Amino acid sequence: MNATTEINPARLDRAKFAYTSARVPRDGLKTLLTDNVAPRSGDLVLAKVAQVGQHKRVEQPNGRLSSLFPGDEVVVCYGHRYAPDQYEAIVPESLAPCHLVAGGGVASWVLSRHSSMAAPTALEPIGLLGNHRGEAVNLADAALPSIAHLGPRPLTVAIVGTSMNSGKTATAAHLIRGLTRAGCRVGAAKVTGTGSGKDTWLMRDAGAGPVFDFTAAGFPSTYRATPEQIEGILELLTDHLAASRVDAIVIEVADGLLQAETATLVPSPCFAARVDRLLFAAGEAMAAASGVEWLRERGLRIHGVSGLLSASPLAAREATAAAEAPVLTLEDLGDPAIAELLELHRVAA
Repeated sequence: MNATTEINPARLDRAKFAYTSARVPRDGLKTLLTDNVAPRSGDLVLAKVAQVGQHKRVEQPNGRLSSLFPGDEVVVCYGHRYAPDQYEAIVPESLAPCHLVAGGGVASWVLSRHSSMAAPTALEPIGLLGNHRGEAVNLADAALPSIAHLGPRPLTVAIVGTSMNSGKTATAAHLIRGLTRAGCRVGAAKVTGTGSGKDTWLMRDAGAGPVFDFTAAGFPSTYRATPEQIEGILELLTDHLAASRVDAIVIEVADGLLQAETATLVPSPCFAARVDRLLFAAGEAMAAASGVEWLRERGLRIHGVSGLLSASPLAAREATAAAEAPVLTLEDLGDPAIAELLELHRVAA
């Protein structure tokens, strides 16, 4: 049986709350659950920093990066992580020592790491945070409500890519900038990934509003989510964006086409029903050609290639020839003419 104790509000005031906890009302955190606890993805945990490793700072709900010191107490969410350039990690089965696997505040147990990554920051969980009834508080408790959007659906552009760090977020941000400069009100969302505000802050800086990510749907990360859950995130976030009466929606799908959740979502009927335009981000021409072929084999039309390769005229030329798709530079995306190029004047039904 779990041991449940009241938590001193002053202790929570001293703790460093992470970005992933942002939607959870702090005044509802009343108890601490310890002993024989099996964490779930999304559960909030109070943990002590045992040793500072790769992640030396934690992102707070307002975006500020707070430096970590041994002995600090942090409030983060349990979650899985899939990041080829960083960590592979899963939610542990108990409150045993674990790791901080994302600066946005994700506690997990590292299974593997990229050779460039240092040992992860070590955490010692103190207990799950609970409500006044002694029930564990989960990020899903603070998710946006389901709504039925009955009006016209804004035309939606999705950005997918070869992998993490292929230039998807920069592509999304510059597209948002171009559409905003064209007079459009743009909403944006990151529908998959690992909890961190960096990408959504950039979307806001580019002019989008409102901006959501999967944490607003109750997920600290989307790794190991079911296909139905991933589709539900896409539907929930785009419904809320549509209800805000934006003229266009820009969404980013994290990681690459071979990542399990992405590979399932992108060819799905749900994705086809919600997405009108598709841009593909890649780091070099061969990857662009392969990715575009993968998408076309699944019946998807590509409206442009961008990403890191667009910085090189030679790579862009290679990609245009090999992928038989136009390469859009960041300057192209940020130009107001992008709205006409992508025919975003058309309102989707």
